[in-house]
Amino acid sequence: MALVDETSIDEAGFRMSEATAGDFFALLKPRVMSLVVFTAFVGLVAAPVTINPLLAVIAILSIAIGAGASGALNMWYDADIDAVMTRTASRPVPSGRIQPHEALSFGLVLSVLSVMTLGVLVNWLSATLLAFTIFFYAVVYTMWLKRWTPQNIVIGGAAGAIPPVIGWAAVTGSVSLESIVLFLIIFLWTPPHFWALALFKSGDYERAGIPMMPNVAGHASTRRQIFAYALVLAPVGVAPWLLGYTTPFYGVAAILLGLGFVWYAWKVLGMADNDRIMKPAKALFAYSLLYLFAIFAAYLADSVVERALAMGGA
Repeated sequence: MALVDETSIDEAGFRMSEATAGDFFALLKPRVMSLVVFTAFVGLVAAPVTINPLLAVIAILSIAIGAGASGALNMWYDADIDAVMTRTASRPVPSGRIQPHEALSFGLVLSVLSVMTLGVLVNWLSATLLAFTIFFYAVVYTMWLKRWTPQNIVIGGAAGAIPPVIGWAAVTGSVSLESIVLFLIIFLWTPPHFWALALFKSGDYERAGIPMMPNVAGHASTRRQIFAYALVLAPVGVAPWLLGYTTPFYGVAAILLGLGFVWYAWKVLGMADNDRIMKPAKALFAYSLLYLFAIFAAYLADSVVERALAMGGA
């Protein structure tokens, strides 16, 4: 924990914050937030009706702020375990740049702001879904599942999978099968993505006392589960085309991306038990990020082009 300079304490004995704007921005988990915003944007654009551009901007900003609020609350609660993990020790709270009460206040204020803005200016269904997402990630996942069960990522993955549904609901005021399919893609993607990371970071999770799958069930069982999820994810990724929501362009892209995911998962399945370098697991983790971005980018491009062609033929 960073030492506090005497000059940072006022005459009443209160500590003056030394945090910078960059520290508070880091609380928002910007890399995670960027994926959340992108998938929500795809849900918003893919919806069958249009939305006022200003309301679309408000919706996306509200979802981004809500996602950032979840990250801040997560960092507030997880400061103790973040401090002992090499991957997270430099985060603002465990490093001492931001005090826990600052992170908590920041997260709560942003949570209320994002939900109320979305509800008042867009619609209350999308706001309710956003509120549920923040609660599920900050309370159900962070405070309960993460430290209790190796299925933490499986169940907790629902929070990261809801954004495209929120984007869809912001436009339509409803939830449809198409938006649920987008939810399922992210939901099924989450376990193999995080378990690949957990394989080569299992020492970190062991020191922190987090029951991640490799530390509880073993590496061999985790590798088998990663491959099983990949086999399910690949066809679900193609489902939007099979259900008639997209053109063959998306279908071909989804098939190729899904085969790539299965291939990388197969390489992980074949890893030796004594493998310490774990190149296949690191490769799958990197590819999984590409997969999620690429499959949603293909969905977005397909939706935009199909709508443009429909307008041109009208």
